[in-house]
Amino acid sequence: MSNFVDYVKIHCKSGHGGAGSAHLRREKYIPKGGPDGGDGGRGGHVIMRGNAHEWTLLPLRYTRHIKAERGKNGQKSQLTGAYGEDVYIDVPLGTIARNEEGEIIAEIMEDGEEIIIMKGGQGGKGNEHFKSSTNQTPRYAQPGMEGDEGYVIFELKLLADVGLVGFPNAGKSTLLAAVSAAKPKIANYAFTTLTPNLGIVDYRNYKSFVMADIPGIIEGAAEGKGLGHRFLRHIERNSILLFLIPADSESHFQEFKILENELKEYNPELLDKDFIISISKADLLDDELRTEIAQEFPENKKPIFFSAVTQEGLVELKDAIWEQLHG
Repeated sequence: MSNFVDYVKIHCKSGHGGAGSAHLRREKYIPKGGPDGGDGGRGGHVIMRGNAHEWTLLPLRYTRHIKAERGKNGQKSQLTGAYGEDVYIDVPLGTIARNEEGEIIAEIMEDGEEIIIMKGGQGGKGNEHFKSSTNQTPRYAQPGMEGDEGYVIFELKLLADVGLVGFPNAGKSTLLAAVSAAKPKIANYAFTTLTPNLGIVDYRNYKSFVMADIPGIIEGAAEGKGLGHRFLRHIERNSILLFLIPADSESHFQEFKILENELKEYNPELLDKDFIISISKADLLDDELRTEIAQEFPENKKPIFFSAVTQEGLVELKDAIWEQLHG
């Protein structure tokens, strides 16, 4: 079972507001003390909170229900009831919360950021609020308001500097393993990577950037074929995209255009991102073949050749990525 979870659905309920008090003051030397009922306390909120130490929604996988505490009732002597305790849902940075209609209700991008996704019910007013010249001893108070209730969908979109885009078997996992300490599963068959992997890539002078190996694209992924939207949602959050086309592809430029089209079909804004085209497995090519492949591409989209196996071209690739990120 994978320990990477990027989608959970939880039934959430904020706290019911406490009832107001209808107490009448009765003391030995104050025969007509009048109303002194306090307000009810607010019900607890359901709050989504960013946690930079989390990288998956796995801790929430088996959580079916989350319920905040009810507000306490108002008391005599105009004492307001205690607020219900808020419930916090810790999520990785890049998590979106949607309601049952699919509308985004919250988006967490910073560590410690807190967003109320369901407000607790307001506490009812005590009878002290309802006294007037014509009604000096009101014997009623407001009940507390209901809290919110419903399903919330939490969806994680990975935050990374570089997202690797390519067909299955393009060499994305091999590249990530070669340039970072990440250890993705690698094998010679399609869809080895079923969940995204993140790796920290060391650069010159103790600098670094984050690279995400995202499950491979197949034609029709934007319509949900293969792993479909599961990987495309993660690409949205990457600063730049690195297209990987294997040296043994039948048509390198055509493969790039198919990948580009899948991104466009899913979300046209993805094509506004900066990108780099690379040819992986370059150890399979001689100089003549490299020249032929490079000529397939327009002048402004010339690919970078590299081999994760022999390490050839990796320094130039990292230089190009750093320049795009900080140029």
